[in-house]
Amino acid sequence: MGLGKLSIRVNGADCGIEAIMLGAVTSIGGFLFGYDTGQISGLLLFTDFIDRFGQTQPDGTKAFDTINSSLLVSLMSIGTLIGALSGAYTADWWGRRRSLSFGVAIFIVGNIIQITSMRSWVHMMMGRFIAGLGVGNLSVGVPMFQSECCPREIRGAVVASYQLMITIGILVSNSINYGVRSFQEDDASWRIVIGLGIAFSLPLGIGILFSPESPRWLAGKNRWEDSRMALARLRGMKHDPHNKLVMADFEEMQASIEEQNLAGQGTWLECFTGKPSMIPKLVYRTLLGCSIHFLQQWTGVNYFFYYGATIFKSAGIQDPIMVQLILGAVNVVMTFPGLYIVERLGRRTPMFYGALWQATWLLIFAAVGVARPPTEYTSSGIVMIVAACMFIASFAMTWGPFAWVVIGETFPLRTRAKQASLATAGNWLGNFLIGFLTPFANDGIGYAFGFIFFGCNLAAAIIVWFFMYETKSLSLENVDTMYQEPGLKAWRSSGWVPPGYLDRNTRDEAYWQRRASVGGTGGVAAREVEKLEGPVKYESEGARSA
Repeated sequence: MGLGKLSIRVNGADCGIEAIMLGAVTSIGGFLFGYDTGQISGLLLFTDFIDRFGQTQPDGTKAFDTINSSLLVSLMSIGTLIGALSGAYTADWWGRRRSLSFGVAIFIVGNIIQITSMRSWVHMMMGRFIAGLGVGNLSVGVPMFQSECCPREIRGAVVASYQLMITIGILVSNSINYGVRSFQEDDASWRIVIGLGIAFSLPLGIGILFSPESPRWLAGKNRWEDSRMALARLRGMKHDPHNKLVMADFEEMQASIEEQNLAGQGTWLECFTGKPSMIPKLVYRTLLGCSIHFLQQWTGVNYFFYYGATIFKSAGIQDPIMVQLILGAVNVVMTFPGLYIVERLGRRTPMFYGALWQATWLLIFAAVGVARPPTEYTSSGIVMIVAACMFIASFAMTWGPFAWVVIGETFPLRTRAKQASLATAGNWLGNFLIGFLTPFANDGIGYAFGFIFFGCNLAAAIIVWFFMYETKSLSLENVDTMYQEPGLKAWRSSGWVPPGYLDRNTRDEAYWQRRASVGGTGGVAAREVEKLEGPVKYESEGARSA
């Protein structure tokens, strides 16, 4: 570490301490998502919570009607869906940092509404809806901000850490639920669980204001010098903004953004029509992002995290909250290998095989539950818990973190905020449907609901194989270039090499010198180099071809 240089070597390149701190602080947004997801499963079993917000049954006892428990759990997801769509506006208007602080403020307001609920389940439900608006805003802003700020050598792992923090949030909420259940007859039990969410959100809301703004957002606003300084800070070279590494990042970004700025800002309609920009595969990428995120929820993971305690209690398990704690622990522990896998094996292969593995264990879960009901066969309950753990282990290593990486990388700057919002809204739509439909499915088809998740995982594997491109080691600008490559198929994309590179990790310095010599850093210069040297080559399945 030299004078004026606060960086460490990662994957052979300098990454600034500020970039790593930015990744850590912003990932708290994922923690809030996970904490809110995990807490409701236990709260639905707390005596005081049921007494205050449940409905009086014919025999005089208090319990949640199916529709009420559905709305309590799932209306938060409608809030997050709306919040995700709003995130496109706030991130573009105010910048990525202030948009995240706004999301935290809305989340805190929602939690205050929940804490002050007395005996109205509608009051509690609306608090969850408002908190959802904040979480939804963060779920768009965090992966996008991380993707735009972090050097490509650590981008996949940093964005994947968003999912790691979701899993830690779920585990922490399960642990707190487990701890306060000893006084569940008191309203302090559930108020403590909800109130702690406010304390957990403050480091993000305040800390993010001390981080660099997204260099790509700054460049998009024609604040080029601020953008260069932000890049220098993220490389740990704020006292050397003209360093060769900083300038290499800056030139690549500038080349793409100058062209996109000429075309202006994209509209919502453009995400679905591709007009007027006519950026290749724009609509394709919108549908891909929405599909990946909708299916991330319909893998079935929140079937276990929203209703796991209720499901396992109905299966005759004596301590369902303990089972929920085990599932949460598996979720956290197995996410750590995912952070390694995303930078070593890429995105496509782990997601493809992960979906097949998940499908296998869900098939076992559903088949055992239907053929040998756990209320009649104790061994069935054990097999179903093992199947759930094996399913969650795969989800935590692959589909959990990788889906967030994909939406952070896939879209062009012109429409990135809006397409990321649409993809995240797809996630929350799937989330809402799981939360709303599960109680009805449990009452109707029981464990056969698992067969539906089995089919969804197979569909997810097919979509990844045929439509999702490999983005490992590419800058965001080169990801956009790859999707625009004529004739390049998704299953051959791992061999694609961007213009000006010998392979995905090695720049061709001669190319960049020639590019500068023909008059600049933008797309015109790149086209002039191609006129002189012929089309850029790329490699598919190990063989280089034109």
